[in-house]
Amino acid sequence: MTTARTLTVPAPAPEAATKYFGAELAFEVDPDDLVRDLDAGRTDGYVVVETRAEEAYAQARIPGAINLPYKDMTAESTQHLDRDLVYVCYCESIHCNAATKGALKLAELGFKVKRLSGGITAWIAAGHPVEGAGETGEIRCAC
Repeated sequence: MTTARTLTVPAPAPEAATKYFGAELAFEVDPDDLVRDLDAGRTDGYVVVETRAEEAYAQARIPGAINLPYKDMTAESTQHLDRDLVYVCYCESIHCNAATKGALKLAELGFKVKRLSGGITAWIAAGHPVEGAGETGEIRCAC
């Protein structure tokens, strides 16, 4: 009997899976959890950060998000940020890594971070609201 392709590499032990998936959830938040918090006014403890360029932020953004392009993140440009908060970084999609680069830079500067799974395209695909000049128009990387 041949092994199913799905099981060619065996599943990890439950302890390893617990560690891995627990870490994944520590690093990421999904659009549905975030929108539920925003809709309920539960915004204490975190800030949503658009990490793409200013023109992308102007085109379409998650309501309440601040714009902090990852390319511009320095100790000086982030000195006004509250180090007690968690910064939830997002970018265009899974095909863009501006959120990862922004989260890395913020972490290197001593901030607590998470990344929004799927970026703004996943946010829009889930039917969540956006603000901006183009709102639900063309979304692009713009890193």
